[in-house]
Amino acid sequence: MASIDPKQLSTSKLHSYLLSAVAPRPIAFASTVDADGNPNLSPFSFFNVFSANPPIMIFSPARRVRDNTTKHTLENIEKTKEVVINVVNYDMVHQMSLSSTEYPEGVNEFEKAGLTMLKSDVVKPFRVGESPVQFECKVNEIIKLGEDGGAGNLIICEVVRLHIDEEVLDEDEAIDQIKLDLVARAGGSYYSRAKKGFFQIPKPLTTLGIGVDSFPEHVKHSMVLTGNDLGMLGNVEALPSEASVNAFIEDLGERYPNIKTATHREKHKLARNYLSFGDVESAWKILLS
Repeated sequence: MASIDPKQLSTSKLHSYLLSAVAPRPIAFASTVDADGNPNLSPFSFFNVFSANPPIMIFSPARRVRDNTTKHTLENIEKTKEVVINVVNYDMVHQMSLSSTEYPEGVNEFEKAGLTMLKSDVVKPFRVGESPVQFECKVNEIIKLGEDGGAGNLIICEVVRLHIDEEVLDEDEAIDQIKLDLVARAGGSYYSRAKKGFFQIPKPLTTLGIGVDSFPEHVKHSMVLTGNDLGMLGNVEALPSEASVNAFIEDLGERYPNIKTATHREKHKLARNYLSFGDVESAWKILLS
């Protein structure tokens, strides 16, 4: 067995070991607003519940390892002392992943990820409509664990209102874990679906995905494509060119001779099939044909 002094490792290597070994971890999908009320949304897996009386949750936005900068979530909470923690189930995991893209300050991740903003009852940050359980919180304390890259910032939150989708409750009004279908974070690109096991999601592009708000209207408001489908489609740097779309459709016509006259709904169903195999580029070419 390897015996390692953490002080002898680079921060990035130690970070990788910690996240891969301490897993799976629950995800705090944290919604905040800045001093002007502009929304921000980002997931964090340094998170858990620590008390029921009072109801306390703690999550930790760490300083970025690569450049020692802080995240908008932390900066917003320092100013407003409020946050909504939304849980993440499997149906929204790709949208959650897309929202973790490091968009510039002022960009609304709700819109980029195609998620619904719901007004909260007690606090100013918005709730995520797709999340089956949402916790409105006041921030009691922020504990800074260091000043260097990788240092955490413990945000101690007190729950002041919770919202639970009745669809995940059983006949005794308890949360049914199977219906809830939570996902958790592990190392690298790995996630864990509570009732199924591990799966992978490619990390968001460092060049910034186009986001759901950039989609053609028929794609954005599709009655066929799921939230996860939209999240996958949004994590591309640019849409394929018209020439590449036309060439792809010509080749596809041999297998699907009616593709050129297909309805949006029919194309969306075919695109979903390609997405099920992780072929986002081909799915986009079908949707844009």
